[in-house]
Amino acid sequence: MSLAESRPRPDGPVRGRPRSEAVERAIIEGVMQLLEEGVPLAELSIERVARTAGVGKATIYRRWSGKEELFVDVVRAAEPPDPELPGTSMRDDLVVLLESLRRRGLATRSSVILHNVYAQMKSSPRIWAAYHASVIAPRRALGMEVLRRGLRDGELRPDVDLELVNDMFVGPMLVRSVMRPDADLPEGLAEEIVDTVLAGLRPVSSTAS
Repeated sequence: MSLAESRPRPDGPVRGRPRSEAVERAIIEGVMQLLEEGVPLAELSIERVARTAGVGKATIYRRWSGKEELFVDVVRAAEPPDPELPGTSMRDDLVVLLESLRRRGLATRSSVILHNVYAQMKSSPRIWAAYHASVIAPRRALGMEVLRRGLRDGELRPDVDLELVNDMFVGPMLVRSVMRPDADLPEGLAEEIVDTVLAGLRPVSSTAS
């Protein structure tokens, strides 16, 4: 997926020249080329990116305020796209969200760029903070929204802590994806995690069986 396809468009008018999808793709691909060549994140200056992409620095600055914002969009373009939730039930939506995490885990293992990028991002507090604010936090907010809807619709016990519940769903997939790179990430893992956790979280019927 290209940056032009993945980045949300502003609702209001854009200052300066009209945005060019071809130019944005060239810039993103320029950064990826440098990463593939082994250029460390610390040496990825706007000047170097501009030379590689064949554009002027001003062209980059019209689209991104600095290296941090640009780099976050590069990572987003290299990652699998965010999923579209079916909205049929809390269980179905949670499975889709966890399947997305599983695919990201597989992509990180198979992509040298993503593997190196994540490692370097964590050594740069500014870029990691930007990635967290624009990517991780919205994804977590989406998961919380799914859980709140499930609680409202009676799919969860009313006494649960939703923040903790969110961690209970996401945690196992993150452990396998990040902390246990040798662990399997098989198809069906998302369903297994969701159904196992839900078994202890569904409302208990007051009618004796």
